[in-house]
Amino acid sequence: MPPNASPSTVEPGFELNDVWLKFRVRYHRPRTLRGVVVGGALRTLKRRIIADASSGRPPDGDVPFWALRGITLSAGPGDVIGIIGANGAGKSTFLQVVARIMKPDRGTATVRGSIGTLLSFGAGFNPELTGRENVFLNGAILGLAQADIRERLQAITELADIGDFFDAPVSTYSSGMRARLGFSVAVHVNPDVLLIDEVVQAGDAFFQKKAGNVLDQFRGEKKVIAIVTHSPLVVTEYCTRAIWLDHGEIRLDGSPKEVTSEYTAWSDARAQAAKAAPTAAAP
Repeated sequence: MPPNASPSTVEPGFELNDVWLKFRVRYHRPRTLRGVVVGGALRTLKRRIIADASSGRPPDGDVPFWALRGITLSAGPGDVIGIIGANGAGKSTFLQVVARIMKPDRGTATVRGSIGTLLSFGAGFNPELTGRENVFLNGAILGLAQADIRERLQAITELADIGDFFDAPVSTYSSGMRARLGFSVAVHVNPDVLLIDEVVQAGDAFFQKKAGNVLDQFRGEKKVIAIVTHSPLVVTEYCTRAIWLDHGEIRLDGSPKEVTSEYTAWSDARAQAAKAAPTAAAP
């Protein structure tokens, strides 16, 4: 289990106020004559296909894609927020804004307290180093002294539960093993705000139980947790509040039961519509 929280004069939390963030989709422009001719023909064909499908003019050149649109949200001590939504809804981008990895194009994002993150399976691990070596490397990056890492090493290995692989190169790990080790390091940094992306279910029932106990402990210590997940069960079991993101916007903010029920009904209807849609005849 993570070390007990030390007294803090900062009340942990985060606030997003009218946050907008965009990416730019850039189409490739070939530089050779052959590339120009072939690429031009392909682009013409692509434009025709898109135009036929959308009955409108297709994009050309650099196209802005708004991953987040007017997000306003706050979280305080003891909040465990589950963030759900379809692929491409902006869930991971939301976490990266809170983690200060990305800066909004518009609006403000404020975080109070220290941050612990696990935003992808094994992010920040050197695949050529062992799990043990990566723990010391990541701990140092996250601000822990070597003595602190050694003090917490046994607890980190017990929570990660990867056995002898702890002294094997991370390149030999499964995605679940990398996720469990990353989660264990992140929580043992003992942050005020913990941000995790699809990791609670990265293991067997025994690991999920241990991870749930950690989240319960953090909640009891009045820390703030935000979890991105595709699992309504994770939201209803671990979270105090849920957010449904859809095309970069908050579609629903409420209790875990309410939000997951609405989201599940929407997902089921979407799947049924896709199943019932006619498919194009084979050429």
